Amino acid sequence: MSENLDAIFVGGGGESQSEAQLLRLGFGNRHGLIAGATGTGKTITMQILAEEFSNAGVPVFLTDIKGDVSGMAMPGTPRGGLERRATAIGLEGYGYRESPVIFWDFFGEYGHPVRATIAEVGPLLLSRMLDLTEAQEGVINVAFRIADAEGLPILDLKDLRAILNFLGENQREISLQYGNVTTQSIGAIQRKLLVLENQGAAQFFSEPALELSDFLRLAPDGRGYVSILHAERLMRSPQLYATFLLWLLSQLFEELPEIGNPEKPILVFFFDEAHLLFNGAPRALVEKIERVARLIRSKGVGVYFVTQNPDDVPDTVLGQLGHRIQHALRAFTARDQQALRRAAQTYRPNPRFDIGDAIRDVGVGEAVTSFLEQSGAPGIAERTLIRPPAAQMGPIEDGARQMLMLRSPVAGKYERLVDSDSAHEMLARRAEAAAKEAEASLQKSTAEAVSTREYTAARRYEAPTRAPAKSVPARAPARRGDTAVDAFAKSMARQIGSRTGQALVRGVLGGLLKGR
Repeated sequence: MSENLDAIFVGGGGESQSEAQLLRLGFGNRHGLIAGATGTGKTITMQILAEEFSNAGVPVFLTDIKGDVSGMAMPGTPRGGLERRATAIGLEGYGYRESPVIFWDFFGEYGHPVRATIAEVGPLLLSRMLDLTEAQEGVINVAFRIADAEGLPILDLKDLRAILNFLGENQREISLQYGNVTTQSIGAIQRKLLVLENQGAAQFFSEPALELSDFLRLAPDGRGYVSILHAERLMRSPQLYATFLLWLLSQLFEELPEIGNPEKPILVFFFDEAHLLFNGAPRALVEKIERVARLIRSKGVGVYFVTQNPDDVPDTVLGQLGHRIQHALRAFTARDQQALRRAAQTYRPNPRFDIGDAIRDVGVGEAVTSFLEQSGAPGIAERTLIRPPAAQMGPIEDGARQMLMLRSPVAGKYERLVDSDSAHEMLARRAEAAAKEAEASLQKSTAEAVSTREYTAARRYEAPTRAPAKSVPARAPARRGDTAVDAFAKSMARQIGSRTGQALVRGVLGGLLKGR
C-alpha cells in the first residue's frame, strides 16, 4: 500500500491477514492507547506513529524513558527483516529517513532546558509533586493567595520558601483571615521542598519559562518537529515525572484556542509510562486529568497513553481513547488473566479469532489494533503486523546529539538562567526597611531617655523656692545611695526601654504587613 495523505498506515497482514490498518488524521485528536508487556514493541510503535504524524505536518511531543527514541534524529540502517516486513504488509516505497527533532531535558543535560515558574505550576500540581497532606495543601493555597494579595511573584523555590517564612512570622494574623496555618505544616512543606530540590527541581522552577509555541514548530520542509524529552534521570522521581507531564498538558489546555475538529491535529502528545500519572492520585487530580483529556481534543491536541496494561488507565479516561494498539499481555497469574479478559472486552469483536487469545499470543512487533472508522465508530479488532520504522532504532551518539542541539531552532533561547525580581527579593527589602525603621525608633527612644535623665539630674541642684515642709520620714530607697529622683529616673528609663522593645518587634514583624 502506498502512503495515504489523509491517514497514517500503521500496519496490516498478521496471521488473520487483515487489511491495512489506518489511523485517519481527521481523528488524530481522538486520543489513543498503546499497551503491552515489557519487550513487546510499545516503544517502536510509539516511534512509528511519531514519525508518521511528523511526516503529515503534525508536531509531536514524546518522552524518551531509556534513551532509545533519540535515534529518530538519524536515518535507519538497512535491514533485511525490516524490508521483508514492509513487503509482507504491502507497504510501498519503504525507505530510511530521519525525523526533524528537538531535544529537551528537564535538567538541561541531554537537551534544551525545560523551565516553568512555580506560579505557572499552581498549588494543585505542586501539592501533587510534594505529596502533601490535605492540611499542608491548604497552607500552600494560603501561600499562593497571600502572594497574589501582596504582589509577590512566586517564580522559584527560594520565593516559595520566603513566602512560607512570611506565613510563619505572621501566623496569628494570617490564621485569623485564612484559617489555621501551623508551624508544623510549614516545617513539613519546607522539608519536602528540600527533597524536591535534591531531585533537581530547582533547575525546572526558574526562568526563562518554556513557550509552548516551541512545541508547535514545523521544519522548513513542512514536517512537524518531534520534541523528545530525555526522561531517563527524571524517571528516578516518578511523581515528579508524571506531574511535570500533566502540567504540560494543562498548559496546552489553558493556552490553546478552541478549533473544533481540524483536518489533522496541531500537536500529538505521547505520555509514556502513563500508569505513573494515576498511581496514588487524589480524586481531584484524576478529575482534572479526565477533564483535560475530554476537552483538549477540541483544541486540536491528541493524547496517546503508553503503558503496560489498559487497567493502568481509569475507565473514565479509557473510554475516551478512540485508537487502540494492544501488544501482548502475559497471563501468568489469575490477576493477569482477569486483566487480559477486561482488555479483550474493550474491543469490537472479530468473528475470525478470539480477541483474548490474540492479545495473549501476538509476537513482538505484532498487536491487536482498532482505529476509528470513517463514520467515527470503533473499528473491528484486527491482528496486525506493525510497520517498520524509517528512522534509527536505538539511542543516538552524544556527539551527534550536541551537533543537533547547536543547529536547533531554539538553540540559545533557554540555556541562560534568569533570576527576576520576585518574592524572595521583595520580602528581603521589606525586612531591611522594617529593621531600619525599628533602629531609628530605638535611637529616638534612647535619646529621649537620656534627655529625661539629664533633666532630672539637673533638678537636684536647683535652690528651693519655698520653705521646706515639715519633716516626714521617707521610704527607704530601693538601693543604697539612690535618691527618690534617681529611682524615678531609672523607672522611666525602664518604661521607655520596654516601649522601645515593643516598637522594635512591631517594626520588624508588623511592618511587613503594612501596605507598601
